[in-house]
Amino acid sequence: MIDSQHWVLTLVCPDRPGIVHEVTGAIARAAGNITEMKQFTSDESGTFFMRVQVQSGFDRSHFEADVAPLAASLDATWTLDYVGRPRRTLVLASKAGHCLNDLLFRQRAGLMPITIPLILSNHPDLADLAHFYAIPFEEHVVLPENKRDFEGRVLDAIDTYDIELVVLARYMQILSPELCAALAGRAINIHHSFLPGFKGANPYRQAHARGVKLIGATAHFVTQDLDEGPIIEQNVTRVEHSMDVPQLVAIGQEQESRTLSQAVKLFAEHRVLLDGTRTVIFG
Repeated sequence: MIDSQHWVLTLVCPDRPGIVHEVTGAIARAAGNITEMKQFTSDESGTFFMRVQVQSGFDRSHFEADVAPLAASLDATWTLDYVGRPRRTLVLASKAGHCLNDLLFRQRAGLMPITIPLILSNHPDLADLAHFYAIPFEEHVVLPENKRDFEGRVLDAIDTYDIELVVLARYMQILSPELCAALAGRAINIHHSFLPGFKGANPYRQAHARGVKLIGATAHFVTQDLDEGPIIEQNVTRVEHSMDVPQLVAIGQEQESRTLSQAVKLFAEHRVLLDGTRTVIFG
């Protein structure tokens, strides 16, 4: 639920003494009440990260008038948003429906602050699932010769719907370097935890043959380096020798669904901040 009197402020700037004092002072001058505050300083990059939730009767312009000069003096990048405002999210999918179904269920149930105006897919398999949740669905056959056209449709949809986040819900196509650059810091992908060990087709069969003892999933930002973007969330569960391939697949899909949904929720709540190739997560 959106609370027009409850704000979330994120701030990233070079570290120096007194930042917390200055930010909380600005909030006090705006008659704000801090309901949640977390901060972190990265020794590696010398960068300060902060997320604050503030409750007050002020309007946006009043708060910005206090924060903007401070942010400028700190050489900070910052965002200000309503707590709970649904982030506009475009989903890309292929054939596997477990991640998409989990996202759509959580969105409808009010468990995740996102709104999904469109699903784009390179296969028709998930059209019925999208229609069940009353989400517009477009199928586009993606081949090497028309991949640029599909990616153009992705960019058009981002402009049309003012998209803030793109989620690859088991979308089984590699994005071009150009699209990766256009989506930097606002596209999330999910994959099983076997990478880079078990690549290619049938990774669960490969894992079964090797007798793996752990199955998990990794959600990360999309970059030009395939499956190597900054990690947002990871989960893992133990498995045993008695489990067959279908059981491993089922466990893996559960981990993928849960991990992707957790990552999307963190992003939607402004709890994910980038620190180079790493992320700062204010859970």
